[in-house]
Amino acid sequence: MIVGVGIDVVDLVRFEKSLERTAGLRTRLFTEAERGLPVRSLAARFAAKEALAKALGAPRGLLWTDAEVRREDDGRPSLHVAGTVAAAARARGVTHWHISLSHDAGVATAVVVAEARADETPERSE
Repeated sequence: MIVGVGIDVVDLVRFEKSLERTAGLRTRLFTEAERGLPVRSLAARFAAKEALAKALGAPRGLLWTDAEVRREDDGRPSLHVAGTVAAAARARGVTHWHISLSHDAGVATAVVVAEARADETPERSE
């Protein structure tokens, strides 16, 4: 069963200027593993975190660094949650995440689907 779907779009130039202008923004938005990525990849990951929040119904108190987008061996992105995000997902019965990222023509976009499978227990935090 689909618990929620979220989508977000980020303007690459505007996002890059925000990172340059706001001290500590990379640290607040991204995990240590994400921070060194190119701006287009960071923008897509930020879009994914926004889409994740929307898929969960935009609950208050989520920490951006409690969600991490990773690249699997086959190149597909995957979403890993901990702390505040894992707790919100558990409360909604989320057992699986589906994620798609893209960046082209000056924008980055992401779609996140939160799924609950009746035969499985909600995901645990890492």
